[in-house]
Amino acid sequence: MTWANRLKLAGGILMVLVVVAACTVVFNQRQHRVLSTSATIVAQNYPVGTDYGGIVTRQYVEVGDEVSVGEPLFEVRSLQLQRDIASGQVSDAEIAASVAADGTSTIIATVDGTVRDVAVPQGGFAQAGSVLATVDQDASLFVEAEFLLSPRDYARIAEGSDVELLLPNQSVLRGDVDGIDVETAEGQAMSTLRITSGDLSRRAATGLFQAGTPVQATLQLRDDGPLAGVGDALRDLVQKVGL
Repeated sequence: MTWANRLKLAGGILMVLVVVAACTVVFNQRQHRVLSTSATIVAQNYPVGTDYGGIVTRQYVEVGDEVSVGEPLFEVRSLQLQRDIASGQVSDAEIAASVAADGTSTIIATVDGTVRDVAVPQGGFAQAGSVLATVDQDASLFVEAEFLLSPRDYARIAEGSDVELLLPNQSVLRGDVDGIDVETAEGQAMSTLRITSGDLSRRAATGLFQAGTPVQATLQLRDDGPLAGVGDALRDLVQKVGL
């Protein structure tokens, strides 16, 4: 064999090794990444309620309105509250703050945020302890994502695991797993992850997205070794063929 043929053979072997190594790395990386079955941007929300049942005599806000702490949202007139005031069961401080002598209480916002929904509009009757509206708190956005994982893959996630979030405009944000809930169904771990990202609220301020926006989440599983994914895949194959 001439030296030229030997060099060609060596070059061919080297090329094959490079291709195999590259494919192994790519395959291994894919074994460490899982796409969500669904993912949505969610905001921390606060219910706006009333302790006394009565008629909503005034509604200051509509769905989508931005509100600040202390801003009036509703006025509710309650006969029971009027009786409690008359009998002295309501303190002077409460009357001075948000309750009128005729039993009308002013319901105010307790957080800065956006009104998500109004459950009892003006003219409606609110039961005692019922929710009049819901407010999404500012700067509290997170992603709730669902993943269908094998028991082995579920064991490779933890709070703090890295997640990539693909937004509708195709921009990518980095997030971290902040909470994990799981249910078992047919041997699979149906996992719901809470994913936080400091960039979410900053991007939301531009008006590009808000609570309810669908996204795609890619979870980075813990790497149990340079060829962990390959080894897991081979073991699964051996089990499936019954060896």
